[in-house]
Amino acid sequence: MSYCVNPACPSPENHDSAEQCVSCGSPLLLHGRYRAIKVLGQGGFGATFAARNVSLPGAPVCAIKQLRVASNSSNVIDRARKLFEREAATLGKIGNHPQVPSLLDYFESGGQFYLVQEYVKGLTLKQEVKRYGVFDEFKVRAVLDETLELLKYFQSQSVIHRDIKPANLIRRSIDSRLVFIDFGAVKDEVSHTAMLIDDDQAPNTSFAIGTPGFAPPEQMAMHPVFSSDIYALGATCLYLLSGKSPRRLGYDPLSGAITWHDHIQVGANLTYVLDKMLQPLLSQRYQSPEQVLADLHYQPSESEFLDTSVPLQPQRPQEQTYLEAEEEMTQWGAQAPEPQTELGLSQTELSHSDDSWRTHLSDSEPLDATGLADTRLHRRSPRRLRSSFSQNSRERTQLNSTQLGGTSPARGRLTVAILKRDYFKGRRDFANCNLSGADLHELTLEGVNFNESKLVKTNLRGANLHKADLSQTGMNHANLRDADLSDAFMSYSNLGGADLRGADLTNAYLSYANLTGANLCGANLTNAKVTQEQLTSAKTNWRTILPDGKRGLFS
Repeated sequence: MSYCVNPACPSPENHDSAEQCVSCGSPLLLHGRYRAIKVLGQGGFGATFAARNVSLPGAPVCAIKQLRVASNSSNVIDRARKLFEREAATLGKIGNHPQVPSLLDYFESGGQFYLVQEYVKGLTLKQEVKRYGVFDEFKVRAVLDETLELLKYFQSQSVIHRDIKPANLIRRSIDSRLVFIDFGAVKDEVSHTAMLIDDDQAPNTSFAIGTPGFAPPEQMAMHPVFSSDIYALGATCLYLLSGKSPRRLGYDPLSGAITWHDHIQVGANLTYVLDKMLQPLLSQRYQSPEQVLADLHYQPSESEFLDTSVPLQPQRPQEQTYLEAEEEMTQWGAQAPEPQTELGLSQTELSHSDDSWRTHLSDSEPLDATGLADTRLHRRSPRRLRSSFSQNSRERTQLNSTQLGGTSPARGRLTVAILKRDYFKGRRDFANCNLSGADLHELTLEGVNFNESKLVKTNLRGANLHKADLSQTGMNHANLRDADLSDAFMSYSNLGGADLRGADLTNAYLSYANLTGANLCGANLTNAKVTQEQLTSAKTNWRTILPDGKRGLFS
């Protein structure tokens, strides 16, 4: 089937062999080579089509984005053309990255503008949530790991995405990698140009770009910065964890912050990271993806682990008032609207505030640029916030105190007997514990959380660790022979010298894990997230099943 791209066509579907639309007479071959075959999406300012390039052998499929300028004014069209060419150049530059669709072509036809990009087959993260349900914390951490690396690339190219949301992240079918699509600057900036009255207005006229609920206040005030994408990514994580738009979770009427803690339960570290990603004020938000990754994978040293002088009670950023928001908005060159106005919220939505979020610091405590006490604590803040902001983690702290005789896992050693007993009773969270040298062979620990724990030289031979969280865990020289580590999250774990012979590592997430000297002979790594460099540092043999499903020695 051929599809007519004329926005005014009453019946756009046509037969494959048709040269012109039977309804409106428009030519069906764009730019002499592209034939649209299906609508992928459309809105008020344009549409996206799957198309075939009939000028190439095999007529490969591509994606064509049509940007509509609903004006006959020469000034408007000239302005749109300049923006279009500038943004096409930007897409051409960043499209060199394997996780950004390549720009294949761009052209103007019939008063409309067209971008031709690589077609990405797969499900968006929004579609995954609709089809399979909400993500757990491990999956969200994996999403953050991957997408923050992409944001680092965008910043290195001086590019702001401006429309990050679940519908604009596709998990590519061929390799399960996440791909950013639909850069908002192109779609909206060109389209909004049609609203300009004359060219004299163009340099001084701006329009909010982004999706309400995902775009931060400064972006809705028409002044996006690099950290605007960090906010949008944090809001995307809230959707993945709850299945709801952040707008539906409610906002604090004074600070404008999303009140999500009563709706989503995650660990203390991820809670802290998401809170800081989602700070409404730029001065309190992460400024770079590197800062987010550093806190997301923060692992205290042994001395910090045993430091009893550090308070475990979490300290939140000082409450922000409307006057502070107004001051920062003035720096953006705009009058500060009330939080509910700039975020498109009703008074009813604002009533769902979480008063427990706000903890005032004393006047004697100096504040840094992020609003946290002690200017030296930016990198150490996740350690200070190890006890949870959420009810789930508060209960974990209370349980640890009871089970270890008043000593938290950060200060004491978890015994095997307590681990077995509590796991049998349904507990799964044993983060920050020390089980180095323990004998846990053939133990069933499916879905256990050993995040940031110490399992050095621990005997886990034949243990069931399916879907376990072993991220940032020290497992050097551990015995994991014949263990079930399928779907385990092992990002940044230390497996140096570990015995993984015969282990099941199918679908395991080993990104940034240390595999130096690890014995993977006979291990099954089918679909595992691991690089060639990592496997080169480990030991493999002809019985090792590599990520592509083939057996053989990796060298």
